[in-house]
Amino acid sequence: MKRIVLLCGCLLVWGSAGAQLMLDSCRLLARNHYPEIRRYDLVRQTEEYTLSNARREWLSQLSLSAQATWQTAVPAFPDALTGMLTQYGVGMPGMNKDQYKVQLEVTQTIWDGGKSAADKRIAEAEAAEQRQATDVDLYALEGRVDDLYFGILLLDERVAQTKLTLGLLRSNLDKVRSLQRNGAAMQSDADAVEAELLTVEQQLAQVEASRESYRRMLELFIGEELAGRALVRPDVAEPASFEAARPELALFDAQAEKLAAQRRLVKSATRPRFGLFAQGYYGYPGMDYFESMMANDWSWNALVGFRMSWNFGAFYTKKNSLGKLRTAQRQLDVQRDVFLFNTRLQTVEESGDIARLRRALADDDRIVQLRRAVREAAESKLRNGVIDTNDLLRKITEEATAATARSAREIELVKTIYELKHTINR
Repeated sequence: MKRIVLLCGCLLVWGSAGAQLMLDSCRLLARNHYPEIRRYDLVRQTEEYTLSNARREWLSQLSLSAQATWQTAVPAFPDALTGMLTQYGVGMPGMNKDQYKVQLEVTQTIWDGGKSAADKRIAEAEAAEQRQATDVDLYALEGRVDDLYFGILLLDERVAQTKLTLGLLRSNLDKVRSLQRNGAAMQSDADAVEAELLTVEQQLAQVEASRESYRRMLELFIGEELAGRALVRPDVAEPASFEAARPELALFDAQAEKLAAQRRLVKSATRPRFGLFAQGYYGYPGMDYFESMMANDWSWNALVGFRMSWNFGAFYTKKNSLGKLRTAQRQLDVQRDVFLFNTRLQTVEESGDIARLRRALADDDRIVQLRRAVREAAESKLRNGVIDTNDLLRKITEEATAATARSAREIELVKTIYELKHTINR
């Protein structure tokens, strides 16, 4: 069922995005493609088998047994009575010491002390625990997908900014060569600009190679080729609530439910069991010992009854068993508290980073404007023949650095917001 939901989600997102790919669709594709997704079906099958076995404990139990024995002594008539009967011609051979029996027994449990109900609760709790553990692993997978996704977005911005810088350098190189032809610039001026152009082209090739590597890794996670599709930058809306709703908390709840079921099982072991039974056997001797003493023939025999059993040995270990479970519950509570503490700590840290990045972005816009104005002023000097190539190159580099820093900070802000959302699962 989960796989169907995931596939439907992917189709809906793809249908709306067209040639673009969104973060949510990457997450869904990664979850569906990850091998661990198959654990859901395996856990479900295991749960069904275990519950089926628990329900069958209430079915009538049929057993077949056979035995052959030899005894040193068997029931016998007193010698005086045997002698008296012999005088009247009545033979009393007595019971044989070798005895045989083939027995069929049917038992029906009336009440098992709550054992089967406890077994059922344990099976359900274990299945829930395994499902939640799978949810935790797949949730961690989303974080890895997010890192790759935002890494590609950051590299996209670097590629775009580097191409803008190349455009400025090519434009100014043409201007310097024009000035050189008119005698207003030297060959070294054109060489300096061209050298910087080649350096930036090398940087572009390296950034594009890194981006391609990141895209290939993302393709492995989602199980699909990106095929030139652009990644959409997510929105920057912060979560309305900072209360954690992580799958780890559901896992703690499932583990606590499992411990509660185990306590019920321990208590059920100290209760009596009630049931009905019926036995039938063919053999020698029969239930009528007098007849078996008179003749050695095999016979059919049967009995029915009510049975109660009570194992007092369970009381010896009940206290320690419950103590171990209480200790396990306290350990689980400590784990939950540690997780919530670390989550709150991480939430505070990420909220602070978001506020810092927003303030820095406001300054970045002004810095880029000023660096652009300074670069345009240097280009104006170049057009007027007042040339300082090194100064122009420095101004272009400073503007490119400022613009790249602003783009990177903007991507970092979006990434930090989604890290906060991932921390609290909102």
